[in-house]
Amino acid sequence: MEQLTLKPAHQVGGTIKLPGSKSISNRTLLLAALSEGTTEIRDLLASDDTARMLEALETLGVKLENIAENAVRVTGNGGHLAVKKAKLFLGNAGTAFRPLTAALALLGGEFELSGIPRMHERPIGDLVDALRQAGANIDYLANEGYPPLKISPADIQATPNTQPKQSIKIRGDVSSQFLTALLMALPLTKQAFTIEVVGELISKPYIEITLNLMARFGVQIKRDGWERFYIPADTNYLSPKHIYVEGDASSASYFLAAGMVAADKQGLKIEGVSKDSIQGDIKFADEIVKMGAEIEYGANHVLVKRAQGKLKAIDLDCNHIPDAAMTLAVLALFADGTTTLRNIASWRVKETDRISAMATELRKVGASVEEGVDYIKVTPPAKLTANAVIDTYDDHRMAMCFSLVSLAGVPVVINDPKCVGKTFPDYFDRFAGIVQS
Repeated sequence: MEQLTLKPAHQVGGTIKLPGSKSISNRTLLLAALSEGTTEIRDLLASDDTARMLEALETLGVKLENIAENAVRVTGNGGHLAVKKAKLFLGNAGTAFRPLTAALALLGGEFELSGIPRMHERPIGDLVDALRQAGANIDYLANEGYPPLKISPADIQATPNTQPKQSIKIRGDVSSQFLTALLMALPLTKQAFTIEVVGELISKPYIEITLNLMARFGVQIKRDGWERFYIPADTNYLSPKHIYVEGDASSASYFLAAGMVAADKQGLKIEGVSKDSIQGDIKFADEIVKMGAEIEYGANHVLVKRAQGKLKAIDLDCNHIPDAAMTLAVLALFADGTTTLRNIASWRVKETDRISAMATELRKVGASVEEGVDYIKVTPPAKLTANAVIDTYDDHRMAMCFSLVSLAGVPVVINDPKCVGKTFPDYFDRFAGIVQS
């Protein structure tokens, strides 16, 4: 297995430009493909996840043209597939697998969707159950409730129905990607629907991203709180012609954290996001202010300055920043006291069981850790263990989070560092670029 040793570091500075948001990139690619018209997408993330989406769209007959670095022109299909039969391999890209499942299930055709073994361990039954309520015809090819899937033509009436014929119920407490997939796909049927969310909806900011992007492509969704969403009848996705992808706010969390614990006097400047980002993970900046960070916002950047003294431990409900909350777990190593992160049950069905993985690896650097079904408590040691060998579980966020350990002045070894290719292929080069001797 390939390993990367990060040398002890004590100071960071300069400017870092973020890659495009994974969540926005894959949503935008699919919406552009489903739209009437041609869309130029700029600042698109170049990563494994977006590569899987692009491959799938090309297999489905969508015309894609590379027009510049990290820019693509998508000729939309107006909600009609050119290819009606295909097998799609989607790796471990949940942001591609879930929305494509929903769209293909309602567009008509015969498809098989599969991924790597871990994707076949990530539940999808709640989305399938909801799609079946809308008339979709989906079968499991292996284990009930999990990929791989076989999709056959759906049973949906051809004439638009302006009054919702039924409410579609979907659980909100497993993955927000299920609701995102349903919201993006149902307008393709031309039917009116009401979606009812059962239980607490987790990761609400990711649904806000979905609704924001759908509106930019011409489909406005009304909602009653976070419990009901109303899909209008006889709507079409229309290309906005041009769209820019924001920098990835989840990726910003690693650099915000780095600046908080080790920035020089000028601070660390992070370009690509700001306070008005449509991504919920920008709220990570608010949470590290509670730990002692100093944050300044510009038009398209955030400046973070080093906290004075040890960080303050926090007790936080992380429902609003589930991905960025992983960075808080490692920041807890720099805090005075025990940090508790709650409402993170969704970590267990991500690229790996992130609660278990995070607890295991934090213990390797000397932390005392308590884990529960939906929480983790981290108490830092008096001194971090040097040269800890960190397993990354084929999970990009585990690798990026634990790079921060080196900023405590101890070397750390990262196993399988190339797993960051899922969202940030050159992360470790960019991280090295901000470290000052």
